[in-house]
Amino acid sequence: MRWQLASVAADQAGRLARELGVSPLVARLLVLRGITEPEPAHEFLNPSLAQLHNPFLMAGMDAAVERLRRAIAQKEKILIYGDYDVDGTTAAVVLLTALGSLGARAEAHIPHRLQEGYGMRLPVVERAAAEGYRVLLSVDTGIREHEVLARGRALGIDCIVTDHHLPKNSLPPAYAILNPRRPDCSYPGKNLSGVGVAFKLTQALIGPRMSEALLRSYLKVVAIGTIADVVPLTGENRIIAKFGLQGLGRPVQSGLSALLEVAGLSGRAPTAADVAFRIAPRLNAAGRIKDARAVIELLRTTNPAKAREIALLLDELNGERQRVEDSILNEIDETLKCQPELSARYTQVFAGQGWHRGVLGIVAQRVVERLNRPTLVIGVEDGTGQGSGRSIPNFHLLNALTASQDIFERFGGHRAAAGFTLPSERIGELSSRFEEYARSVLSVEDLEPLLRVDTEVDLDQMGWPVYEELKRLEPFGLGNPTPVFLARNLRLAFAPRVVGEKHLKLKVGKGAKLFDAVGWNQGEQARLLESGDSLDLAFTLSENTYQGIASLQMIIKDLHSSLKGST
Repeated sequence: MRWQLASVAADQAGRLARELGVSPLVARLLVLRGITEPEPAHEFLNPSLAQLHNPFLMAGMDAAVERLRRAIAQKEKILIYGDYDVDGTTAAVVLLTALGSLGARAEAHIPHRLQEGYGMRLPVVERAAAEGYRVLLSVDTGIREHEVLARGRALGIDCIVTDHHLPKNSLPPAYAILNPRRPDCSYPGKNLSGVGVAFKLTQALIGPRMSEALLRSYLKVVAIGTIADVVPLTGENRIIAKFGLQGLGRPVQSGLSALLEVAGLSGRAPTAADVAFRIAPRLNAAGRIKDARAVIELLRTTNPAKAREIALLLDELNGERQRVEDSILNEIDETLKCQPELSARYTQVFAGQGWHRGVLGIVAQRVVERLNRPTLVIGVEDGTGQGSGRSIPNFHLLNALTASQDIFERFGGHRAAAGFTLPSERIGELSSRFEEYARSVLSVEDLEPLLRVDTEVDLDQMGWPVYEELKRLEPFGLGNPTPVFLARNLRLAFAPRVVGEKHLKLKVGKGAKLFDAVGWNQGEQARLLESGDSLDLAFTLSENTYQGIASLQMIIKDLHSSLKGST
């Protein structure tokens, strides 16, 4: 990687350090995150539930609350139309719980990924009308479903949309639309996830009866969906994640307890990284491999035995998901070996017969991580291609697909991720036009992996007091990344080791002070290193507990020989 050392105006960081009483390091990190004034910096370092916005600031909230309260009073049937990813299933759980507590007759429909695909379907709405549902409440979907919502209206169903995806040029025909991204919405938090929007509706519905204890209870599930959907952990999302993660350290609901146990997280509050890499994949595995309704059952059951049974099933499905994902990645690796000319492309498009549609998005993300190219991965079956895409920082994936919208039967998404369906015979055309679009908007520099380094440090600084102060910046994620440090001229004290077959383990230091340094999935670097080498390390700081003893360790982001220019 090319390293870019961030720059900061010394006077801004110095003023924050003096006025807030924090270290120059933390002040610098705040400025790098766009927090330059004392008041917002104080709020950032001292998050509180009072920083959650009034839900009635969201356009459409009054109408949505009025209609749902009327449905509850009149005992009308309400159908929650969800989605099969973690954001969609947690949103459905939040609203099922809230509506149930208010006495509503509410049920949820969670689409089957392989049988129904992404988005809302006419047959589901038509069946709901035939079964007497009078209100349809979408979660994490609906903002681009003009045809389906128009059909619902014609059948006498009042449709309420809660979504966070970008709308088309016009809003769909619905009774109420809750989406902070709709052009006429002045709600301050534009980056809510789908479950975040569902939570705001829940706040508004419950109103003054929403005690602090009840609020914290909801935030446990809302935090999981928010972190899993990789929305920026800034503003209101940061409050949701902060207090939700705290609550997950003391789970009460049987499903959450069982889920944390199978993920190896019992007994402590998980981090945002724990949710992203250990909890979310297990929840997502249900919808990817089998049926996402298992997640609803897990997060609503009060039976500990049933909860453990479902949690173990999700753990098993996650293992299957990993095996399927590895199989497709191996096929892609073979394609790249056989067609080396693909490395010259600005984009990557891969298609395979029978590739499991449930893992295509993950596979696309893995390819992006390896090649730093916008990537589409497509599974072909019966003449139809079902695809998922993932992007790089300077490339808006939805805009790219919109430029070729005549190719698709369906498509949707946002800047970083998208899904689509198209006739398989048009995959080659899509590949050509996707590449052409990328070359019109990207530069060669955009394709070069870049590691942003927050600051250079002396390893002697990296002790427990600094680590405890850094924790005040948590939770880390998109928009508030884990701080990356640079330490130069470190001595490799012993020969490198490879642990777990693919992870790099080093012991490095300067003078007498030595640190453990771990490079996940970087085991191939071991053959290039020898004891006594001088290294520059870009790293994050982490706590490691082994046999009850806690120590600090460096998580390697990248390493260079100290003889090589690094910034």
